[in-house]
Amino acid sequence: MKGKKIASSLAAVLMLTGVLSACSSSNNANGNNSGSSNTPSSSTNAGGVDTSKEAKLVYYLWGSEGVTNKEILAEINKKLKADLNTTLEIKYIDWPDVATKYPLLFASGESFDLSHASPGAAVSYYTLATEGALTDITDMLDKVAPKLKAEIPEASWQNTKVNGKIYGVPSLFSEYTPAGYAYRTDLLKKYGMTEIKTIDDMVKYMDNVVANESFPPINGKAEDAQNMYRMLVDTTDMWLNAPGISLNELNLVTKSPEDYKTVFHPAFTQEFEDWAVKMREWGDKGYWGKDVLSASLGSKDNFRAANSAGYLTHAQDWIGQYGGDIKALPDSPTSFYTFAEANKKIKRKMGVDNSTVISANSSNPERSLMVIEKFMTDESYYNLMQYGIEGKHYVIEDGVKKQPEGFNEKTDGGGFSAWSLRNDKFVIPSDTENPIRKDLFAEWDKEAIDDPYNGFSFDPSNVTTEIASISNVNAQLGIQLMLGKTSKDPKAAVADYRDQLTKAGIDKVIAEVEKQLAEFVPVN
Repeated sequence: MKGKKIASSLAAVLMLTGVLSACSSSNNANGNNSGSSNTPSSSTNAGGVDTSKEAKLVYYLWGSEGVTNKEILAEINKKLKADLNTTLEIKYIDWPDVATKYPLLFASGESFDLSHASPGAAVSYYTLATEGALTDITDMLDKVAPKLKAEIPEASWQNTKVNGKIYGVPSLFSEYTPAGYAYRTDLLKKYGMTEIKTIDDMVKYMDNVVANESFPPINGKAEDAQNMYRMLVDTTDMWLNAPGISLNELNLVTKSPEDYKTVFHPAFTQEFEDWAVKMREWGDKGYWGKDVLSASLGSKDNFRAANSAGYLTHAQDWIGQYGGDIKALPDSPTSFYTFAEANKKIKRKMGVDNSTVISANSSNPERSLMVIEKFMTDESYYNLMQYGIEGKHYVIEDGVKKQPEGFNEKTDGGGFSAWSLRNDKFVIPSDTENPIRKDLFAEWDKEAIDDPYNGFSFDPSNVTTEIASISNVNAQLGIQLMLGKTSKDPKAAVADYRDQLTKAGIDKVIAEVEKQLAEFVPVN
């Protein structure tokens, strides 16, 4: 195997993932463009790199393969063959398998070239970098991708650095992903309400739904437990998510952005106990289905089938789902209650949050970086990867991207979840995206905060057993508490939860997190 041997702490991630699945959205894009020459470039040297020998690269993406993806990829490969004497093979890790197969991709030593990476992924970008799973591209950027290096602000490059080295190419796409509740404004008006800005407003809305409609306010499955936990964290003081336990679970928090090295688990607070009581009350009121723990259909699917009054997700997903929501319920537009907004702790998404990385086992790291440069700095490549083939997957009318007349998603649909390659300057407004995005993000820009843990990579190797035990506790009692489904009174169940967390080693994990944070200085 080429590259450094990945340490045991990376392989250990396989035991720690998949306990609670975070709600994720398939961001497959449709569409794009353009013709290109079928003749390979006569130059055998691009950017100082010998391209006389064809390179065949393997690129792993999340999500399933669209029905016309091969057709789009063929157009991409025509251009890559002509420009770089390179072709791509795209392999897919389907959404239900991301938590397990993504870490395995790196831990197994498989030979591939490109993939998505993020500090919040099942195995962190920072962990991949420190464990030798990624190619160091620091010096390579000047040689083979100077345009790409210049395109990305220095601050974004700084956020990707691990021990002073760059291991990933950060996205150039502006986004915010705070959690919240998407709700129907037609029902809001029906109940004489104007907006939902607080938990009390949300309760009033949900009470009206229960009293007046044939469906519940939220109609999802067990994964909504994590959304309820996000609501607790985001609406409580200046609590912020802290590292140590996967953010897909009932994770650790810190008291504030300033006091970020003091870490604790909310379970041992009065706020958590009060929340557990509230969740039992909400469950008993019928705010979600009685079968929520065993249900297989998610809240968004039920919402679009007119079987609920809203769904829990994050802001960017709600914005991106606008077209699908309107198509399903044309007379029921939605608005969004952002949990963290009232406490002014909406966090900026840094470019590193969505990065493209080159595997340490790549046989063609320089060609891989040149391909990334093409996708992020050449609009013709960008449109193909992000939108598909113009005329087949999309058309542009008055500066807005739309589906062509007669477009059938089942036969014409396609696109790649390549959000790490996005660049604001090439984004075409879409009729499927909520037009509020620009104004909403502009407002959040004024008060958004930086994640104090940006650049921090927690090494779990000393506490892998404890984290696995905590994950098991979360998968059982933690989920039940957040959905009001414990067999005991919620206060008694919280006492059990605390006891089980203590026995699982929560204090040791917290001590290890704080020990590693002691010398950490944020890169922001």
